[in-house]
This record gives sequence, C-alpha cells and structure tokens, in this order.
Amino acid sequence: MDLGLQGKVAVVTGGTEGIGKATALLLAQEGAKVAICARRQELLDQASAEIGAASGGEVLAVACDVADPAQIEGFIGRVVQQWGGLDILVNNAGQGAGFHFEAVPEGRWQEDFNLKVFAAIRTSRAAIPSMRARGGGRIINVTQIWGKHPEPGTVPSSISRAAGIALTKALSKDLAADKILVNTVCISFAKSGQMSRNVTRRYPDLTEEQAYLEWGKVIPIGRVAEAEEIANVIAFLASARASYVTGAAVNVDGGLSSVV
Repeated sequence: MDLGLQGKVAVVTGGTEGIGKATALLLAQEGAKVAICARRQELLDQASAEIGAASGGEVLAVACDVADPAQIEGFIGRVVQQWGGLDILVNNAGQGAGFHFEAVPEGRWQEDFNLKVFAAIRTSRAAIPSMRARGGGRIINVTQIWGKHPEPGTVPSSISRAAGIALTKALSKDLAADKILVNTVCISFAKSGQMSRNVTRRYPDLTEEQAYLEWGKVIPIGRVAEAEEIANVIAFLASARASYVTGAAVNVDGGLSSVV
C-alpha cells in the first residue's frame, strides 16, 4: 500500500534505537526525508548510516537534548532550513520511570515531565508554523497504556503519559482547521535497548531471548512487540491513508490494556 509519504519531511525524536529507529527507517523506505535526534552523536551517526543504507533515503542526524528548549528550536530550525519545511513530527523520546508514589524523588517528577510532556509541547510548537505554511501535517505522540489506567508502581510515567494523551486531544482540536492531525499510540512493551536491559535485570538467569519470552507471558497476545510493529501504526497515522483520523489514542499493546 502506498502511504503517500514520498517527498514528505519527517522528524523523529529518540531515533537511535527501538521504536524511534524503526519508525525513521519505515518513513524513509516510504520515501520521506527523515531527521532524527538524540543526545549522543555517535549513536545518531550509526543509526543514520544504517537507515540510509537500508532505505536509500535522505537522513539528517542532529544531537539534541529534547529537555532543552534551545536545542529543540535549533534542531527543528535546521530541518526546516535544510529541507524547506516539515510535514510529520513523531514525539518518541522518553525513558521508563516507574515507582510507587512515595518512592519518587522530587526531582524525578520534573525530569519526567520535562522529557515527555514539555518536550512534546516544545517540538510541536516549533513544528506547527511550518506545517501550517505547507497546508497541513501530522503529529504522532508515543505514550503508554498506563496513561489511561495507572497501575501500582507506574509513577511518574503514568501521570506524564496521561498528560501526553490529553495534549494529543487538545492539539487535535486546536489544529484541525489547519489540517494538522494529531494522534497518539499508547504502547505497552516493545523491544528496544532499554527494554532489553529491563528484561535481563528481571530474569538474570535467562538469555535475552528467553527473558523476552517470559515477560511476554503477561501479554494476551503472548509476546513483547517488535519495534517495527509499533512503527507500522505510526507510519499509517503519518500517512495520507489516515486523512480522517485525529485526536485518537490507539492502543498498540498486544491486548494488555484493560481499557479501550
């Protein structure tokens, strides 16, 4: 299926591994020009080389800490300067932060919201003028199912992800007249470097593959997602095929969520 992404300009934050890298690769394979960012330039260079070789597409890799407003402005500005505009923004940067409420250090609340909520606010704010000038665009926020139904030991992430879901809905209302469609994918567990570290800590006597199989037993579909499976849904939401979808919070979780 042609997703209608040929020649589009896409930004993917947290693009060096896992869902971010898989999304950047798929968008590039569909013909988009793709800019990725993360904090470490050496990992960016490696990821961009791999994406470019696998897709034959144009890839821009820029070191950027999305918790820093000035760096976000610089990154988005460079993309617009290089390619003349911006059509797709995938807010994917983030990291796990799951504690019981009384165990959360004071600074961790601010850190988590800055990385997940304020980063999405700032990247969206920087990207919207270019999208509006081009007659529309797509913003896809990567959040989690725990933002819909917090479980024990999931703060502050469940709270910041709830804010991300609410941000998605609010932006979809504000930007619909500009043909800028805003959606979120609410994930559970997907393979990544961070996830690999988590599963091997949880099951130190198992190989990584065995640990993933064990972790997958809690998921109705019976396994942890491949990053590419999440990327497929993101690419659809970024595409011309999703031209009437906005304000949606799509569970991509193997059936784990207890709510729709």
